[in-house]
Amino acid sequence: CLLVKFQQREGHSIVPISHTEDGLKLGNWLYNQRQQKKKRKLDESSEKRLRDVGVVWEVHSEKWEKNYLRLVKFQQREGHPNVPNKHIEDGINLGDWLNKQRQQKKKRNLDASLETRLEDAGIVWDVRSENWEKNYRLL
Repeated sequence: CLLVKFQQREGHSIVPISHTEDGLKLGNWLYNQRQQKKKRKLDESSEKRLRDVGVVWEVHSEKWEKNYLRLVKFQQREGHPNVPNKHIEDGINLGDWLNKQRQQKKKRNLDASLETRLEDAGIVWDVRSENWEKNYRLL
């Protein structure tokens, strides 16, 4: 199975849409299967078979969750969740991901449940203001 081969090599099953495996456009094919499932046009048998080999149906949610767990790991290790902009954690630019979450909140595009989880992890939404206040208290 090409997906299993991909999983074993990459350590996950989130196949980029442009990925080709042994000449098959695996990423594009999986994308189409996800679209069929969303439209409720993928039969139960096919869905079960794909689920059994580890297909991730909600790619965005899966990626968000993995990055959130990286943030929690960083917070536990460093004692704070203020990830530097270019910080790499497990091969992912966690600082960039966190900045995108802040931007989404600022635009009012961040799901409330995700916002709550980030706040529970101690996220500071307005870093500049927080730093100003911290420095002011030092006067």
